Amino acid sequence: MKHYALLIAAMMVISSCSPGQDELTLVVGTYTTGNSHGIYTLKLSLKTGDLVLLDSTAADNPSYLAVTTGQNLVYAVHESGPASALSAFSYSGEIGNLVLPGRKENDCNLKPLWRIENPGSDPCLVAADPAGRYVVTADYSSGSVTFYGMEGNGIERQFTFTGSGPDERRQRSSHVHCVVFSPDYRHLFAADLGADRIYVFDKDSAGIPLLKDTVGLDPGSGPRHLVFNHTGNRAYLINELSGMVSVFEHDKGKLNQIQSIVADTCQARGSAHIALSGDGRFLYVSTRLQGDGLVIFRVNGADGRLTRAGYQPTGSHPRHFLITPDDRWVLVSCKNENHIEVFSRDVQSGLLNDTGKRMILEQPVCIGVL
Repeated sequence: MKHYALLIAAMMVISSCSPGQDELTLVVGTYTTGNSHGIYTLKLSLKTGDLVLLDSTAADNPSYLAVTTGQNLVYAVHESGPASALSAFSYSGEIGNLVLPGRKENDCNLKPLWRIENPGSDPCLVAADPAGRYVVTADYSSGSVTFYGMEGNGIERQFTFTGSGPDERRQRSSHVHCVVFSPDYRHLFAADLGADRIYVFDKDSAGIPLLKDTVGLDPGSGPRHLVFNHTGNRAYLINELSGMVSVFEHDKGKLNQIQSIVADTCQARGSAHIALSGDGRFLYVSTRLQGDGLVIFRVNGADGRLTRAGYQPTGSHPRHFLITPDDRWVLVSCKNENHIEVFSRDVQSGLLNDTGKRMILEQPVCIGVL
Protein backbone atom coordinates (compact mmCIF):
# COMPACT_ATOMS: atom_id res chain seq x y z
CA MET A 1 0.00 0.00 0.00
CA LYS A 2 2.97 2.33 0.46
CA HIS A 3 3.44 2.40 -3.31
CA TYR A 4 -0.14 3.51 -3.95
CA ALA A 5 0.10 6.19 -1.27
CA LEU A 6 3.23 7.53 -2.95
CA LEU A 7 1.46 7.74 -6.30
CA ILE A 8 -1.50 9.62 -4.84
CA ALA A 9 0.85 12.01 -3.01
CA ALA A 10 2.72 12.67 -6.24
CA MET A 11 -0.49 13.74 -7.96
CA MET A 12 -1.30 16.13 -5.15
CA VAL A 13 2.10 17.85 -5.02
CA ILE A 14 1.71 19.72 -8.31
CA SER A 15 -1.65 20.83 -9.64
CA SER A 16 -2.86 19.65 -13.01
CA CYS A 17 -2.63 21.72 -16.17
CA SER A 18 -5.19 22.12 -18.91
CA PRO A 19 -4.71 20.00 -22.03
CA GLY A 20 -3.41 21.62 -25.17
CA GLN A 21 -0.45 22.05 -27.48
CA ASP A 22 1.63 23.70 -24.76
CA GLU A 23 2.20 20.39 -22.99
CA LEU A 24 4.88 17.76 -23.09
CA THR A 25 4.51 14.07 -22.25
CA LEU A 26 7.48 12.65 -20.37
CA VAL A 27 8.71 9.20 -19.42
CA VAL A 28 10.78 8.58 -16.28
CA GLY A 29 12.99 5.64 -15.36
CA THR A 30 13.72 4.74 -11.74
CA TYR A 31 15.58 2.32 -9.53
CA THR A 32 13.18 -0.16 -7.95
CA THR A 33 15.25 -1.30 -4.98
CA GLY A 34 12.65 0.41 -2.75
CA ASN A 35 8.98 0.95 -3.57
CA SER A 36 9.13 2.39 -7.08
CA HIS A 37 6.88 0.67 -9.60
CA GLY A 38 9.31 1.12 -12.52
CA ILE A 39 8.53 3.47 -15.43
CA TYR A 40 6.28 6.53 -15.03
CA THR A 41 4.64 8.86 -17.55
CA LEU A 42 4.12 12.53 -16.69
CA LYS A 43 2.57 15.61 -18.26
CA LEU A 44 4.51 18.90 -18.19
CA SER A 45 2.87 22.26 -18.85
CA LEU A 46 5.27 24.33 -20.95
CA LYS A 47 3.41 27.45 -19.80
CA THR A 48 3.66 26.96 -16.04
CA GLY A 49 6.14 24.15 -15.38
CA ASP A 50 3.45 22.15 -13.58
CA LEU A 51 3.82 18.37 -13.60
CA VAL A 52 1.07 15.75 -13.44
CA LEU A 53 1.53 12.03 -12.95
CA LEU A 54 -0.29 10.07 -15.68
CA ASP A 55 0.58 6.43 -15.27
CA SER A 56 3.12 3.80 -14.23
CA THR A 57 4.29 0.50 -15.66
CA ALA A 58 5.99 -2.33 -13.80
CA ALA A 59 9.69 -2.74 -14.60
CA ASP A 60 12.77 -3.74 -12.61
CA ASN A 61 15.47 -1.07 -12.33
CA PRO A 62 14.72 0.73 -15.65
CA SER A 63 17.64 3.10 -15.11
CA TYR A 64 17.86 4.48 -18.66
CA LEU A 65 15.29 4.90 -21.43
CA ALA A 66 15.47 5.62 -25.16
CA VAL A 67 12.44 6.91 -27.08
CA THR A 68 12.14 6.42 -30.85
CA THR A 69 10.90 9.58 -32.53
CA GLY A 70 7.51 9.20 -34.16
CA GLN A 71 7.17 5.49 -33.42
CA ASN A 72 5.88 5.60 -29.82
CA LEU A 73 8.43 3.01 -28.73
CA VAL A 74 10.40 3.11 -25.48
CA TYR A 75 13.46 0.94 -24.85
CA ALA A 76 14.57 0.36 -21.27
CA VAL A 77 17.68 -1.18 -19.75
CA HIS A 78 17.18 -3.16 -16.55
CA GLU A 79 20.33 -2.56 -14.52
CA SER A 80 20.18 -5.63 -12.29
CA GLY A 81 23.57 -7.39 -12.30
CA PRO A 82 23.31 -10.99 -13.58
CA ALA A 83 19.54 -10.50 -14.02
CA SER A 84 20.00 -7.50 -16.32
CA ALA A 85 17.92 -7.19 -19.48
CA LEU A 86 16.70 -4.96 -22.29
CA SER A 87 13.00 -4.48 -22.96
CA ALA A 88 10.71 -2.56 -25.30
CA PHE A 89 7.36 -0.88 -24.64
CA SER A 90 4.76 0.71 -26.89
CA TYR A 91 3.18 4.00 -25.85
CA SER A 92 -0.57 3.87 -26.47
CA GLY A 93 -1.81 7.28 -25.40
CA GLU A 94 -1.30 10.29 -23.21
CA ILE A 95 -3.96 9.65 -20.61
CA GLY A 96 -3.57 6.78 -18.21
CA ASN A 97 -4.75 5.77 -14.79
CA LEU A 98 -2.70 5.01 -11.72
CA VAL A 99 -1.93 1.38 -11.06
CA LEU A 100 -4.31 0.51 -8.24
CA PRO A 101 -5.28 -2.83 -6.68
CA GLY A 102 -7.17 -4.98 -9.16
CA ARG A 103 -6.02 -3.09 -12.24
CA LYS A 104 -4.32 -5.16 -14.95
CA GLU A 105 -0.87 -4.18 -16.20
CA ASN A 106 -1.99 -4.22 -19.84
CA ASP A 107 -4.27 -1.28 -19.05
CA CYS A 108 -1.19 0.98 -18.66
CA ASN A 109 -0.31 3.49 -21.36
CA LEU A 110 3.10 1.79 -21.74
CA LYS A 111 2.60 -1.81 -22.83
CA PRO A 112 5.46 -4.34 -22.76
CA LEU A 113 6.40 -5.76 -26.17
CA TRP A 114 9.42 -7.96 -25.51
CA ARG A 115 12.32 -8.56 -23.14
CA ILE A 116 15.79 -9.96 -23.83
CA GLU A 117 18.05 -11.15 -21.07
CA ASN A 118 21.44 -9.47 -21.35
CA PRO A 119 24.58 -11.62 -21.35
CA GLY A 120 26.39 -8.50 -20.22
CA SER A 121 25.97 -7.09 -16.75
CA ASP A 122 24.37 -3.81 -15.62
CA PRO A 123 23.48 -2.07 -18.88
CA CYS A 124 23.29 1.63 -17.99
CA LEU A 125 22.48 3.33 -21.30
CA VAL A 126 20.57 2.39 -24.44
CA ALA A 127 20.44 4.01 -27.89
CA ALA A 128 18.23 3.11 -30.87
CA ASP A 129 19.52 3.07 -34.43
CA PRO A 130 17.55 5.78 -36.29
CA ALA A 131 17.39 3.51 -39.35
CA GLY A 132 15.50 0.93 -37.30
CA ARG A 133 18.14 -1.79 -37.61
CA TYR A 134 19.18 -2.41 -33.99
CA VAL A 135 19.27 -1.24 -30.38
CA VAL A 136 22.61 -0.92 -28.57
CA THR A 137 23.47 -0.89 -24.86
CA ALA A 138 26.47 0.19 -22.79
CA ASP A 139 27.05 -2.56 -20.21
CA TYR A 140 28.83 -1.16 -17.18
CA SER A 141 29.92 -4.16 -15.10
CA SER A 142 30.85 -6.44 -18.01
CA GLY A 143 32.59 -3.68 -20.00
CA SER A 144 30.67 -4.54 -23.16
CA VAL A 145 28.67 -2.97 -25.99
CA THR A 146 25.73 -5.16 -27.07
CA PHE A 147 23.66 -4.90 -30.26
CA TYR A 148 20.10 -6.30 -30.32
CA GLY A 149 17.58 -6.74 -33.10
CA MET A 150 15.01 -3.98 -32.81
CA GLU A 151 12.14 -6.45 -33.12
CA GLY A 152 13.16 -8.36 -30.00
CA ASN A 153 14.72 -11.18 -32.03
CA GLY A 154 17.81 -11.60 -29.89
CA ILE A 155 21.39 -10.42 -29.59
CA GLU A 156 23.16 -9.79 -32.89
CA ARG A 157 26.67 -8.91 -31.72
CA GLN A 158 28.60 -8.03 -28.59
CA PHE A 159 31.98 -6.34 -28.13
CA THR A 160 33.64 -6.96 -24.76
CA PHE A 161 36.54 -4.74 -23.72
CA THR A 162 39.39 -5.16 -21.28
CA GLY A 163 41.39 -2.47 -19.55
CA SER A 164 41.86 -0.63 -16.29
CA GLY A 165 42.82 2.73 -14.84
CA PRO A 166 44.69 4.11 -11.83
CA ASP A 167 41.63 4.26 -9.54
CA GLU A 168 41.85 0.86 -7.80
CA ARG A 169 38.22 1.03 -6.65
CA ARG A 170 36.46 2.37 -9.75
CA GLN A 171 38.78 1.30 -12.58
CA ARG A 172 39.77 -2.30 -11.95
CA SER A 173 38.24 -3.28 -15.29
CA SER A 174 36.43 -1.81 -18.27
CA HIS A 175 33.12 -0.12 -17.47
CA VAL A 176 31.32 1.09 -20.59
CA HIS A 177 28.92 3.85 -19.52
CA CYS A 178 27.70 5.50 -22.71
CA VAL A 179 26.82 4.78 -26.33
CA VAL A 180 25.89 7.73 -28.55
CA PHE A 181 25.52 8.31 -32.29
CA SER A 182 27.10 11.21 -34.13
CA PRO A 183 24.43 13.58 -35.50
CA ASP A 184 24.88 12.18 -39.04
CA TYR A 185 24.47 8.65 -37.59
CA ARG A 186 27.60 7.45 -39.42
CA HIS A 187 29.48 6.72 -36.20
CA LEU A 188 28.76 5.28 -32.78
CA PHE A 189 30.87 6.28 -29.77
CA ALA A 190 31.21 4.33 -26.51
CA ALA A 191 32.82 5.80 -23.37
CA ASP A 192 34.73 3.38 -21.13
CA LEU A 193 34.87 4.81 -17.60
CA GLY A 194 37.07 1.98 -16.35
CA ALA A 195 39.78 2.13 -19.00
CA ASP A 196 39.81 5.89 -19.82
CA ARG A 197 38.95 5.34 -23.48
CA ILE A 198 36.39 6.18 -26.14
CA TYR A 199 35.66 3.48 -28.71
CA VAL A 200 34.61 4.58 -32.20
CA PHE A 201 32.41 2.36 -34.38
CA ASP A 202 31.87 3.10 -38.07
CA LYS A 203 28.48 2.49 -39.65
CA ASP A 204 29.75 1.38 -43.06
CA SER A 205 26.54 -0.38 -44.10
CA ALA A 206 23.08 -1.30 -42.87
CA GLY A 207 24.65 -3.94 -40.63
CA ILE A 208 26.15 -3.71 -37.15
CA PRO A 209 28.81 -0.97 -36.91
CA LEU A 210 32.44 -2.09 -36.80
CA LEU A 211 35.02 -1.01 -34.24
CA LYS A 212 37.41 1.33 -36.07
CA ASP A 213 39.29 3.41 -33.51
CA THR A 214 40.12 3.89 -29.82
CA VAL A 215 40.72 7.32 -28.30
CA GLY A 216 42.88 7.39 -25.17
CA LEU A 217 42.14 9.89 -22.41
CA ASP A 218 44.07 11.13 -19.38
CA PRO A 219 44.58 8.30 -16.84
CA GLY A 220 41.98 8.43 -14.08
CA SER A 221 39.53 10.60 -16.06
CA GLY A 222 36.63 8.15 -15.93
CA PRO A 223 34.73 9.17 -19.12
CA ARG A 224 30.98 8.87 -18.53
CA HIS A 225 28.71 10.67 -21.05
CA LEU A 226 29.36 12.26 -24.46
CA VAL A 227 27.17 14.76 -26.32
CA PHE A 228 27.49 16.34 -29.79
CA ASN A 229 26.37 19.74 -31.02
CA HIS A 230 23.77 19.82 -33.81
CA THR A 231 26.26 20.12 -36.66
CA GLY A 232 28.43 17.35 -35.24
CA ASN A 233 31.72 19.25 -35.47
CA ARG A 234 32.08 19.47 -31.66
CA ALA A 235 31.73 16.86 -28.92
CA TYR A 236 31.65 17.34 -25.14
CA LEU A 237 32.58 14.64 -22.65
CA ILE A 238 31.97 14.67 -18.90
CA ASN A 239 34.58 12.69 -16.99
CA GLU A 240 33.03 11.31 -13.79
CA LEU A 241 36.23 10.79 -11.78
CA SER A 242 38.28 13.86 -12.74
CA GLY A 243 35.24 16.15 -12.88
CA MET A 244 36.56 17.69 -16.09
CA VAL A 245 34.72 18.45 -19.33
CA SER A 246 36.73 17.52 -22.42
CA VAL A 247 35.96 19.46 -25.60
CA PHE A 248 36.71 17.83 -28.95
CA GLU A 249 36.73 18.84 -32.57
CA HIS A 250 34.99 16.08 -34.50
CA ASP A 251 35.35 15.15 -38.16
CA LYS A 252 34.25 11.85 -39.71
CA GLY A 253 34.65 9.85 -36.50
CA LYS A 254 37.94 11.46 -35.47
CA LEU A 255 38.12 13.27 -32.13
CA ASN A 256 40.73 15.94 -31.45
CA GLN A 257 40.72 17.37 -27.92
CA ILE A 258 40.99 21.17 -27.83
CA GLN A 259 40.06 22.00 -24.22
CA SER A 260 39.68 20.56 -20.73
CA ILE A 261 37.76 22.60 -18.15
CA VAL A 262 36.74 21.75 -14.59
CA ALA A 263 33.08 21.15 -13.74
CA ASP A 264 33.37 19.47 -10.32
CA THR A 265 35.25 22.04 -8.22
CA CYS A 266 34.63 19.92 -5.09
CA GLN A 267 36.58 17.01 -6.60
CA ALA A 268 33.84 14.68 -5.36
CA ARG A 269 34.39 12.25 -8.27
CA GLY A 270 30.69 12.05 -9.02
CA SER A 271 30.01 14.03 -12.20
CA ALA A 272 27.04 12.51 -14.01
CA HIS A 273 25.02 13.88 -16.96
CA ILE A 274 25.85 16.37 -19.71
CA ALA A 275 23.55 18.17 -22.19
CA LEU A 276 23.49 21.15 -24.54
CA SER A 277 20.67 23.66 -24.74
CA GLY A 278 18.62 23.43 -27.91
CA ASP A 279 20.21 26.58 -29.33
CA GLY A 280 23.69 25.19 -28.61
CA ARG A 281 24.77 28.26 -26.66
CA PHE A 282 25.04 26.63 -23.22
CA LEU A 283 26.28 23.33 -21.83
CA TYR A 284 25.05 21.82 -18.55
CA VAL A 285 26.75 19.22 -16.34
CA SER A 286 25.40 17.60 -13.18
CA THR A 287 27.69 16.89 -10.22
CA ARG A 288 26.99 14.63 -7.22
CA LEU A 289 28.37 13.50 -3.85
CA GLN A 290 29.40 17.04 -2.82
CA GLY A 291 28.01 20.40 -3.92
CA ASP A 292 25.24 18.63 -5.83
CA GLY A 293 23.90 20.72 -8.68
CA LEU A 294 24.21 21.77 -12.33
CA VAL A 295 27.30 23.55 -13.65
CA ILE A 296 26.53 25.93 -16.53
CA PHE A 297 28.99 26.74 -19.33
CA ARG A 298 28.72 29.24 -22.16
CA VAL A 299 29.70 27.81 -25.55
CA ASN A 300 31.84 29.94 -27.86
CA GLY A 301 30.02 29.96 -31.18
CA ALA A 302 33.22 30.19 -33.19
CA ASP A 303 35.36 27.39 -31.78
CA GLY A 304 33.08 25.53 -29.33
CA ARG A 305 35.25 26.22 -26.29
CA LEU A 306 33.64 26.67 -22.88
CA THR A 307 33.65 29.34 -20.20
CA ARG A 308 31.93 28.89 -16.86
CA ALA A 309 28.67 30.88 -16.68
CA GLY A 310 27.08 29.77 -13.40
CA TYR A 311 26.03 27.04 -11.02
CA GLN A 312 22.60 25.90 -9.81
CA PRO A 313 22.28 23.87 -6.57
CA THR A 314 19.86 20.96 -6.69
CA GLY A 315 18.67 18.19 -4.42
CA SER A 316 20.88 15.21 -3.62
CA HIS A 317 22.27 13.04 -6.41
CA PRO A 318 21.17 14.71 -9.68
CA ARG A 319 21.95 11.66 -11.82
CA HIS A 320 20.10 12.91 -14.91
CA PHE A 321 18.29 16.02 -16.18
CA LEU A 322 16.23 17.08 -19.17
CA ILE A 323 16.26 20.41 -21.01
CA THR A 324 12.85 20.76 -22.67
CA PRO A 325 12.78 21.24 -26.46
CA ASP A 326 11.65 24.87 -26.06
CA ASP A 327 14.75 25.58 -23.87
CA ARG A 328 12.56 27.12 -21.14
CA TRP A 329 12.61 24.38 -18.50
CA VAL A 330 15.12 22.04 -16.92
CA LEU A 331 13.87 18.99 -15.00
CA VAL A 332 16.35 17.33 -12.64
CA SER A 333 15.97 13.76 -11.37
CA CYS A 334 17.29 13.91 -7.81
CA LYS A 335 17.63 10.23 -6.96
CA ASN A 336 18.30 10.52 -3.23
CA GLU A 337 15.59 13.15 -2.72
CA ASN A 338 12.98 10.88 -4.35
CA HIS A 339 11.66 13.67 -6.52
CA ILE A 340 12.05 15.60 -9.78
CA GLU A 341 12.83 19.31 -9.46
CA VAL A 342 11.54 21.91 -11.93
CA PHE A 343 13.72 24.88 -12.92
CA SER A 344 12.81 27.70 -15.28
CA ARG A 345 15.58 28.72 -17.67
CA ASP A 346 16.66 32.15 -18.90
CA VAL A 347 17.38 31.58 -22.58
CA GLN A 348 19.70 34.62 -22.74
CA SER A 349 21.92 34.02 -19.70
CA GLY A 350 21.48 30.26 -19.49
CA LEU A 351 20.91 30.55 -15.74
CA LEU A 352 18.25 28.61 -13.87
CA ASN A 353 15.61 29.53 -11.30
CA ASP A 354 14.18 26.99 -8.87
CA THR A 355 10.38 27.12 -9.19
CA GLY A 356 9.95 25.11 -6.00
CA LYS A 357 7.78 22.62 -7.91
CA ARG A 358 8.45 18.96 -7.23
CA MET A 359 7.15 15.63 -8.51
CA ILE A 360 7.49 12.92 -5.88
CA LEU A 361 8.84 9.68 -7.38
CA GLU A 362 11.10 7.21 -5.67
CA GLN A 363 14.67 7.11 -7.02
CA PRO A 364 14.12 8.85 -10.39
CA VAL A 365 17.23 8.50 -12.58
CA CYS A 366 16.25 9.24 -16.20
CA ILE A 367 13.79 11.60 -17.95
CA GLY A 368 12.81 11.45 -21.64
CA VAL A 369 10.26 13.02 -24.00
CA LEU A 370 7.54 10.88 -25.59
